[in-house]
Amino acid sequence: MTPPPPTTAPEHGYVLAFDFGLRHIGLACGQTITGTASPLAVLAARDGRPDWPALLAAIEPWRPILLIVGLPLNMDDSESEMSARARAFARVLERRSGIATVLVDERLTTRAARESADAGGDGDHALAAALIAETWLSAR
Repeated sequence: MTPPPPTTAPEHGYVLAFDFGLRHIGLACGQTITGTASPLAVLAARDGRPDWPALLAAIEPWRPILLIVGLPLNMDDSESEMSARARAFARVLERRSGIATVLVDERLTTRAARESADAGGDGDHALAAALIAETWLSAR
């Protein structure tokens, strides 16, 4: 008899973070032991809808314990249309992947990614996803 799956995520392992956008979705991998994250890829999207088979294929090899989606809040903590779309993306991501998904305040991560010497063009999205992962990792 197979034991039931755990109801909580393991404490250590990989986490994958997403910087949600209407045309691009940044992807990064974080490691709970080191508390660091690295940009992985930028996935194409059409009006916020990714190529779900490609996105799920990008997740699978990592076997993450958790998925993290950046939540774009306004500076006054209010939500916008993009906040609602990021929340919807997170819900569908969790349902399609079967992996617990959390939202993390992503204010200023895109700006920080653009200012980084390591980023350029579309790569900003993957670097922003790495910053989102590190925000979650440092807060846990």
